This record gives sequence, structure tokens and C-alpha cells, in this order.
Amino acid sequence: MSRKSAATAQKSRTGAKTFVIDTNVLIHRPDAILSFKDNEVVVPMWVLEELDRLKTFSDERGRNARQAIRFLDDAGRHGNLADGVRIENGSVLKVVSTQPDKIPNDFLQDKSDNKIILAAWQIQQDGGQVFFVSKDINARVKATALGIKAVDYEKQKVDITKLYAGFTAVDVRTESYDELAATGVLEWPDELPPNHYLLLRDKEHEDELIGRYERDNGVIRYVDHKMQSVAGIRPLNDEQLIALDLLLNPAVQLVTLVGKAGTGKTLLAIAAGLNQTMEDILDKRVLVSRPVVPMGKDIGYLPGAKDEKLSHWMRPLFDNLELITSVYHKQNIKQPEQILSNNIIELEALSYIRGRSLPSPFIIIDEAQNLSPHEVKTIVSRAGTDAKVVLTGDPFQIDSPYLDANSNGLTYLVEAFKGQPIFGHILMTRSERSVLADIAAELL
Repeated sequence: MSRKSAATAQKSRTGAKTFVIDTNVLIHRPDAILSFKDNEVVVPMWVLEELDRLKTFSDERGRNARQAIRFLDDAGRHGNLADGVRIENGSVLKVVSTQPDKIPNDFLQDKSDNKIILAAWQIQQDGGQVFFVSKDINARVKATALGIKAVDYEKQKVDITKLYAGFTAVDVRTESYDELAATGVLEWPDELPPNHYLLLRDKEHEDELIGRYERDNGVIRYVDHKMQSVAGIRPLNDEQLIALDLLLNPAVQLVTLVGKAGTGKTLLAIAAGLNQTMEDILDKRVLVSRPVVPMGKDIGYLPGAKDEKLSHWMRPLFDNLELITSVYHKQNIKQPEQILSNNIIELEALSYIRGRSLPSPFIIIDEAQNLSPHEVKTIVSRAGTDAKVVLTGDPFQIDSPYLDANSNGLTYLVEAFKGQPIFGHILMTRSERSVLADIAAELL
């Protein structure tokens, strides 16, 4: 029996599958190879070529490319990657340089993506049970057109349709409603995630009561719907009230505000941070950042120093600051520029956060849906002992080419931290920006 036929026979006996990994999977998660336990994992040579091209980049792609290359180099020290090396999860890792004997009609080899797909196709022609793994939808379509089973990298994905909301509306007896209204506390028989909110309603009252669940003592604690303004901003609906309650709660160190445009996510986060800083509750500045991912075609090089470059990307934050300073005057500060010049708020590019230990007690990451799970981990792990980290974003407005509503770092973080006592979350659906903005968010 030939070596090729022997290998094919062995696969058929063991039922092992062959996963051919595209470059973008390793850029998304450098150790993705470890996700395919007890199977064969193949990295085409053209993937190494693309990693080699990306390794000099100073952004997250470059860092992940270098890490993936180091992973392959370490595996190669334990055997010949051409023949296959057994790695820690029980899989066999191979690096192949496959040249198909026969090219499918109309399939050009002028692109690295096509050559990677052809490597998977050739392995399938040799009798393997092949799965082409890629985060590039078009590459998956091409592979499927050649008869290859193509899949997305599912690790760290969540079902956006089942995303944790952070609150539940429930019907209660009038006696329970009155007890919460009178005493501010109500024993709750069911166990809920910490900092979960209940919107309690009964047949005799028109208004709902909002309560925050405290797991330690199993009670619902009343949240005053007549909350005073925070930096001049008042909540306009129950969702915004819940968001502010989380933002102002010192016991909640990580907050995620997820929702469509116009729900007030960024405005409330900045107002809460600014209020606590200006009122001397916090003794240091607020740090605000957002991913530098353009919507549409990039406008290219931006002149000026760091602050001048950031001013273009941070314009939405300035808009919120202008609204806040128009109604909230503290320490004679009436313009956003005064807040920045006094170092009350610091704007920072996410590119410079890696490696830092962030002492600022209030950290806001806006547009976090454009971050990968690995990038979110990098940011949250930078937080200091007394820091509060707030991430805001809309999973349905993603500009990163390899992320979607199910695989971005923001939604992954929500599901990963649900149930942690230091975490709070609210899914915001009610737009307060304008009737036009609300209709646009629904219809477009």
C-alpha cells in the first residue's frame, strides 16, 4: 500500500477530519489551531507567506501574525511539520505545500486566497474528509463551489438573537409590588445573575417598578426612577435608568452597554464618568478610547500630532461632550476643550493601550463591537485595581471585515462575564435621538 493510500485508510478507520486553516483565522486568534482537538490541522504554505507579509505590521494583525508564526515554529521543534507533528490537544499539525495536479476550470491561481483553497481541494481529491476554515465569507463561497465543506471559525461566537438582555419584565402580586415600593427591598425566590434587573408590574398600578437583584442576600433592591441628573443628563426611559444605575454603582467594575444607534450608550457613559470625576468621587481622570476602524473607504494619512489625529476619530465623543457641557457647568468649565486641557478626560488610541496598566478609575471603550475577543481581553486585562471599565457598541454596525454580530469581542464579553458579581449589562433598544433616527435604525 502506498504512503498516500495508507494515510487515507488510517483516516477512514479513525474518522479523523482534516481542517485546513485560512490566514484570517490565525489573525483572529493566533492559537486557533488548538481548537481542533484530536483531528488533523493543515496550514498551507501560502498561509505562511501571508503571515510573513503581515508580521511587520504594528497593529493587532501584526502581533497576531507574529504569535501564530511562533506557535508554528515551536511545534516544528518537536518533529517534521511536513509529515505531521502531534500537538498538546491531540491533533496532528501539518504545513503543506500542495500543488494540484489538475486545476478546476475557471479557478485562477493569481491570489493567495485561491491557492489556499486549492490546497484544501487537493487534500480532498486525495481522499481526506476536509473542512476549509475561514472567516472570509467570499473564500468560503469559493470553497463550497469546489465541493469543499467550508465553515466559519466558531470558537468565541455567541448567538446574537439570544444575547443576554440584563433585565426581565415580570408580573407580580400587588402585595409584592407594594412591599418593594414601601421598603425598597423584596425577597426574590428565583436565582438570577448578579446585577440583573427586574421590571415589576401588577394589575393595580400603571407604573413599573425597577429592582436590581442582589445574589448575596437573594433580594430585589428598588431603583429610584426619579434619579437626579448625572452631569446634567437625565434618563429618558427604563433602559437608560438601568444603565446609569450600573455606571454609578462602585461595586460593578465592568459594564457593557449594547444597543442600536441613539439609545444613549456613549452619552450616559461619559456623563457618569465626568460626574464622578468632577464631584471628586474619583481622584483621577476619565480615559476614553475607540477602535480606529473607518466606515467606508479610509481617508488615508491624517496630519498633526497624536491629539490632532485623534480628534477626527473622537468627533462623536466631542459631540457628546458638547451636549453635556451645555447643561452641566462645574468648575467654570463650559467647553469640551477645557475638559481636555484640564486632563479631566484623556483621549487615547487603542493601539497604545497594550502593555499599559491603566490607572484611570473610569475607562470607556466606545464602538467596542469592532474589537475581536482577543482585543477585548487585552483591554480589560489592562485595568487597574480600582478601575471601572465601560464598553459600548452596536453589534449590528460593524466595520471590521472579519467580525460580525456573533463573533465580535463585545457580545463575547457579555456572555463570558454573565453571572460574575462585578459585571453589569443592559441591552438598550429604545432610541431617544429622534424619531428619524429610531425609524432608520429599524428599517435600514
